[in-house]
Amino acid sequence: MGNVYVFDHPLIQHKTAMIREKDTSVKDFRELVKEISMLMGYEVTRNLPLKDVEIETPLTKTTVKILAGNDLAIVPILRAGLGMLDGFLSLIPNAKVGFVGLYRDPDTHLPVEYYCKLPDDIDRRQVVVVDPMLATGGSAAAAVEFIKKRGGKKITFVCLIAAPEGIEVLQKAHPDVDIYVAAKDSHLNDHAYIVPGLGDAGDRLYGTK
Repeated sequence: MGNVYVFDHPLIQHKTAMIREKDTSVKDFRELVKEISMLMGYEVTRNLPLKDVEIETPLTKTTVKILAGNDLAIVPILRAGLGMLDGFLSLIPNAKVGFVGLYRDPDTHLPVEYYCKLPDDIDRRQVVVVDPMLATGGSAAAAVEFIKKRGGKKITFVCLIAAPEGIEVLQKAHPDVDIYVAAKDSHLNDHAYIVPGLGDAGDRLYGTK
């Protein structure tokens, strides 16, 4: 079963509290989401493999460690996941980017893919799927499944706010995927919104209703 990491870093907790505030402006919300994503990125990338290489400093030759293998692929789930993309790219500018677009079928209530564009070498990359909210877990589980069908193997899911129900669904569907969350909340309400949550992340990022 994949691990679930809930962040206790003071800066992440502080900034997460600020995005929960209903009166936080679109500008501030967007900037805070980027900052939280970048802070989370440090921990998400902790176990990236390293290799030894020899370089020459102004004083002497020495052996140093650099990242081994291919860079990461960051895959936001459209549309709200785009708000987390820049935070990760500011930390890992060489990462490739893919996109997964989903909508919920009004009759079956199941996630339906309407767009999926991934790097050609997705099978050789550590894939980080980002979406601010992990509510029911249906979209997250579907997005991971779409990536696996296209060759993705090493996949991590990163979100800001998660409900226990969503974590359970994602773990059951993909027990090999580690989950990183800035905050684990109480539950889902009757409308599948996370409580206490922060409302609709996409609307708050882009000023829509």
